Amino acid sequence: MLSNLPLLFSGLSVGVILFQTTIIAPTVFGGLGPDRAGPFLRKVFPKFFIFLATVGMLNAIMAVISNMNGQAFIGVATFALASLAYLLIPMTNRSRDENNERAFKRLHNASVAMTVIMLLINLASAVV
Repeated sequence: MLSNLPLLFSGLSVGVILFQTTIIAPTVFGGLGPDRAGPFLRKVFPKFFIFLATVGMLNAIMAVISNMNGQAFIGVATFALASLAYLLIPMTNRSRDENNERAFKRLHNASVAMTVIMLLINLASAVV
C-alpha cells in the first residue's frame, strides 16, 4: 500500500500543474484582464509552489520508506524546484512593479521552466 503513495504524489503534482497552468491562469487573465489578474495570481502562485514543494517532500519520504530510489529523486527534485520557484516570486514581483521587463521576463521564464521540468519528471514517474 505504501509503495503506491509515491506514484500517487507524482500524479497529484502533474494534475495540479496542469490544472493551474491550463485552466486557472488562462481563465483568470481572460476573465479579469491583466490589471486585475496580477494581484489575484500573486496570491495563488505562492500557494501553488508551497503545495508542490510539500507534495514533493512527501513523495521523497514515502519513496525512501518504500525503497524506490528513482521516485525519491523525483520527489527531491520536485521539492527543490518548487522551493526555488517560490523563492523567486518576490524578485519577479519587484521587477514587474519596477517595470524592469528584462528582469521580469528572465525570472518568469525561469519559473516556467522549473514548472515544466517538475511536470516532466513527475510524468516520468510512471516509467521509473
